[in-house]
Amino acid sequence: MAALATGGPNVDVSLLYGVNALARYAPAAVDRAVVLASSYGIPLLMVLLVLWCWRGARRQEPAAAAETFAALLWAPLAAVVALAVNVPLRQLVGRNRPFHMHEGLHVLEPAASQSLYSFVSDHATLTMALGMGLFLARRRIGLIGIGLALAEGLSRVYMGVHYPTDVVGGFALGTAVVLVLAPLAMAALTPAVRAVARSPRAARLVRARGLARPRPVELGGERAAVGGARTHDSDLAA
Repeated sequence: MAALATGGPNVDVSLLYGVNALARYAPAAVDRAVVLASSYGIPLLMVLLVLWCWRGARRQEPAAAAETFAALLWAPLAAVVALAVNVPLRQLVGRNRPFHMHEGLHVLEPAASQSLYSFVSDHATLTMALGMGLFLARRRIGLIGIGLALAEGLSRVYMGVHYPTDVVGGFALGTAVVLVLAPLAMAALTPAVRAVARSPRAARLVRARGLARPRPVELGGERAAVGGARTHDSDLAA
């Protein structure tokens, strides 16, 4: 724990300097683009992926759609849970930001100094939790989300505000929360989604306009039909 907190001369620090050196020698426009992508671009793309997945799920069969929507709901909820877990974890580990411990780093986000501790990365935790949640809903879209999360983590090291292990820890935390709690979350959220699908007013949230709303089985009608069939059979037998 102490070695992690102090961040001595090791592979972690070497990787930090190696990746951050790219920011020092890159054009200023590239550095600005990375900062914008890390702070706004990648999170916005993650939201768009969720909406894209939601749009496709509305055209699925009811049974499959319920599971997909439950996973889509679980993705942001899991991200919130993971970020909440990270609050005491940061205090427990107490690892200072790398630019407080090492000289010569090219820091692209001075506002990061407002947060003293760096392990684990909130950005890496958030994006990976969303990416893994999307993977549970739709694998192909989830792979895109995971790729965006990896890019987010790399950008934090590039900007000089996190060690590589801060990012890896964030990936692990986000993934663990999504996968470990997924059975309980899906068991709770899937019935709620099915209830929404049966609602005349809220059903549009989980069903496209052209698809028919699932209707409850009319037992009386079935009995009447069966009774009629039996009468017809009896007449033929007679």
